[in-house]
Formats: sequence, C-alpha cells, structure tokens
Amino acid sequence: MADEKEKLIKTTIHLEEEVLEALEELAKEYSKETGQKWSKGAVIRVALSEFFSRRGKIL
Repeated sequence: MADEKEKLIKTTIHLEEEVLEALEELAKEYSKETGQKWSKGAVIRVALSEFFSRRGKIL
C-alpha cells in the first residue's frame, strides 16, 4: 500500500508573538530529535490532533 498524503488546505491564523516563537523552537527541537524537517504548521497540526483526541474527537 502506497503512503497517502493528506491534502492540506492553506489557512491564516493570528497568533501572539510568543506563541510563534514557541512554535519555531519546537519545530527545531522536533527536527533535531527525528532527523526530519518540521515546520511550524506541522507542530500546529500535531498539537491540534492531540487537543481533539482529548476532547474525544478522533481525526
């Protein structure tokens, strides 16, 4: 079975400067830990996935 990539839809969000800085820092940390490039958007997607899972909604 071939890896299927989910279609991402570009959107705009407004964040505080501190949140943006924290996202950049986490993306760098994840990149070092995994050896794969992580973007701020990828970190946001992981965080949202965890948030929804805790609320009982599996995406």
